[in-house]
Amino acid sequence: MVVREIQPGDNAGIAEVIRDVLIHDMGAPKKGTAYEDPSVDFMYEAYSAERSVYFVIADEGTIIGGGGIAALAGGDGTVCELQKMYFRKQARGLGLGRRIMELCLDKARDFGFEHCYIETMPYMEAAQQLYLKSGFRYLDAPMGNTGHSSCPVWMLKIL
Repeated sequence: MVVREIQPGDNAGIAEVIRDVLIHDMGAPKKGTAYEDPSVDFMYEAYSAERSVYFVIADEGTIIGGGGIAALAGGDGTVCELQKMYFRKQARGLGLGRRIMELCLDKARDFGFEHCYIETMPYMEAAQQLYLKSGFRYLDAPMGNTGHSSCPVWMLKIL
């Protein structure tokens, strides 16, 4: 398996992973989640913006997961958001989530962010455990304007 920055030809593959994992593996609603986020179909372009990056995992050329960071929408420029971190079943339990997250957090520091924010679902317990072990702490209210109204778990990490 190869971990690398997203390339233009990865758009369809990562969009399929995100939507498939959200609906079929996690049972998440379409409304108020990354499922209906228009950037999912144009991930390379979305993460070509300044102070953002997206990493994918490819297994023999097939995209099986990824995650990225970008400035928190509606934020003050000091907070980034860990975004769209989803993995197919064959990529889980191998430490790849931790690897992607660490790459993203390192880039966030390089970009000058001071905090990293994340939103998730209550039943995504394995992801929450990873975030807690990495220094994220729960918040009582959401930050910014992500548009993900169906994600009621909010966490923040000091970088």
